[in-house]
Amino acid sequence: MKKALLIASTALLTSFNADAQLSPQITSWIVNTNSATGSCTACASQTLTAIQANIQTVQYSATQVYVSACGVPSYNIGPWASNPNQPANQNLVCKFTRAAVQNTSTAIYCPNGNIGLWSNGVAIFNPKDGQYWNNSTGAFSMGVTTTGYNRNALVYEGISFDNCLGHPAPSGTYHNHVNPSCLYNSSNTTVHSPIIGYAFDGFPVYGAYAYTNTNGTGAIKRMTPSFVLAPSTGTVLLGANSASAAATPTTPTTRNAGPPVNTSYPLGNMLEDYVYVAGSGDLDFHNGRFCITPEYPAGTYAYFVTIDATGYPVYPFVLGPTYYGTVQAGNTGPGGGHNTITETTTIYTPSTTTAINEQLNQKIKCTVWPNPVEDVTAIYMDVDSKNNVKGSLYNTKGQLVQTFENLQPSISYELDMSNYSSGVYMLVLEAGNEVVKQKIMKVK
Repeated sequence: MKKALLIASTALLTSFNADAQLSPQITSWIVNTNSATGSCTACASQTLTAIQANIQTVQYSATQVYVSACGVPSYNIGPWASNPNQPANQNLVCKFTRAAVQNTSTAIYCPNGNIGLWSNGVAIFNPKDGQYWNNSTGAFSMGVTTTGYNRNALVYEGISFDNCLGHPAPSGTYHNHVNPSCLYNSSNTTVHSPIIGYAFDGFPVYGAYAYTNTNGTGAIKRMTPSFVLAPSTGTVLLGANSASAAATPTTPTTRNAGPPVNTSYPLGNMLEDYVYVAGSGDLDFHNGRFCITPEYPAGTYAYFVTIDATGYPVYPFVLGPTYYGTVQAGNTGPGGGHNTITETTTIYTPSTTTAINEQLNQKIKCTVWPNPVEDVTAIYMDVDSKNNVKGSLYNTKGQLVQTFENLQPSISYELDMSNYSSGVYMLVLEAGNEVVKQKIMKVK
């Protein structure tokens, strides 16, 4: 009996220790549990449907987490106006330290290409479009001497962003420079945003909303950056060298050794038009802060995506010009993101309660409320619903009067019926082979 009790106690202790090893760096990834593949609108080929979506494998040791992904999400992506590139399998194996620390040495600038990984395996890119004004060479170094003006990716490439605010690079890397709008509900202003990725220094990236106070208290609020557009003490914008600008800005009319400020190059087109003014927002130079979050009750440094009150991306979008922490070799630069695992690891197997579970998303589930409706109602897609649902609203004559594309789980969509005649309307929701119909009564 004593021997049996000892064995049982040992097994319980082993199980407890294994669970204790699980940290948000391990459990925050969207692991593909049902062989879901990519989905693409207007792709030149349908090879994306053969690429595994989200995260394929999460492995961890005492010091590292290794995340394997093909680089495409499970939600529908595309099309990309004025962009001939197509998403391709990236075969990523990214490495994240489990002991992330502040970098107290030479600043590490966020390079072109992957600077981190969203929780669904899609690449995070910096704010640059990879080109410079007048073919100059820039270092993306706000507050430090620079030799060029870096172009704003949102301004120069935004036309090619799809509904999820992503697009593919020439290498086939599908990525987001800005808030990944289909990854989480960025319109939910009442709860702390979830972890939606990790930067390559090992610190988490959260959505746009957090506690007001860094100690985990106060109302939920939208995190604001501390970069200000074009502060200047005179008529000349000094670009990257204007970090000590006056608190009360005037509007510059020219850039120092750069493009003129005019309708072709308005303020905001160049990243150097933005200057860090400490304390002007919630976040620091790296676009983050040390704070308590739901996943880190003891506190952590965390980055936050930045948007305005309407949900439009605001510079610096995700990370600031530099990382807060130190960055391990193997993720960035030529061949980056293809690490070789040379240590013993444990494979993380998410349970149905800890993962954002693709297996549960097999049915279209929604609620329309209020119904009957006088003016405006809402289509709420249940958290367990299928994603990328198409909605079609028909009147009593069977005429199509309104459509919705890519309805996503846990998001509420406004349906304005104020200009429609009274009567019974039919909302048809479709995803794959599944069709769900919902009657909506319009009353005066």
